[in-house]
Amino acid sequence: MPRSCINYVRRVQRGEKPEVRLSVLFEGFARRRVPGAGAEINLVIGGSGPPLLLLHGYPQTHAMWHKVAPALARDFTVVVPDLRGYGDSGKPASDPAHAAYSKRATAADMVAVMERLGFASFRLAGHDRGARVAHRLALDHPGRVERIAVLDIIPTRTVFQRVDMALATSTFHWFFLIQPELPEKLIGANPDFYIEWIFRKWSRDFSAFAPEAMAEYKRCFRDPAVIHASCEDYRAGASIDLEHDEADIAKKIECPLLTIWGGGPITKGAPNIECWKERAKNVTGFPLDCGHFIPEEKPAETAAALRKSFVGDG
Repeated sequence: MPRSCINYVRRVQRGEKPEVRLSVLFEGFARRRVPGAGAEINLVIGGSGPPLLLLHGYPQTHAMWHKVAPALARDFTVVVPDLRGYGDSGKPASDPAHAAYSKRATAADMVAVMERLGFASFRLAGHDRGARVAHRLALDHPGRVERIAVLDIIPTRTVFQRVDMALATSTFHWFFLIQPELPEKLIGANPDFYIEWIFRKWSRDFSAFAPEAMAEYKRCFRDPAVIHASCEDYRAGASIDLEHDEADIAKKIECPLLTIWGGGPITKGAPNIECWKERAKNVTGFPLDCGHFIPEEKPAETAAALRKSFVGDG
């Protein structure tokens, strides 16, 4: 491991928050804080060419794209944010309806951020929760999204319709995190253990995760506000997000959609392309031989697939 990475990990282990982590994870990228629609968004931006927005999943931050973003920056201007509530982005107060952490609200942040960066439309890729934000963004703001890729998910509404014993067992967190107060208390008691357990459970090769990225995930989840916001994300997914999805059941994503799936708890054994054809007009996709964390477990394949899909005119 480079000495800069070793020193970075040691500083994180001492409880420090070294800004050099961005030079370690995203060499050549600039760090920005940009106002969203209701939260200030922490992001990195780099490269040149057409704009490409990359959204992270749970329980991660923008750091999950550190193996993919530099490769894509040769062809695109790559914007990699922390979603509201996650990482170092703002954490709005929650509300009884969980609207503050709905995918609609989070998507609105992303539209506002890209607008402030000078991008009226863009390519869009999301993994896990970020892919659910991307789905909502494409429905609410169809003129903004030229092409979209969703990694290792099927639509939220479809997941709840397919729940059986096997799915409920493999996706226990969907039902654990929506409980009031309990998950915050239990995760907060030992967040490092929780983070590492999740990554080991949902991946096929734990060594795929760079130590400096794992240190970032743990650092962020030591913040009780991040734990609470991530629970609110899932509470929204089981309530207001479903209401929005039901209201838009007749809508389909207009732009080309690429779906890539691995062996994650949601997509394993699911008819992924067929599920997305119910929600989008132009769907292509394929599996990768890996666990849930596709961009870190299969970064070269992920970058190549996104480049191939997004090079078109949109």
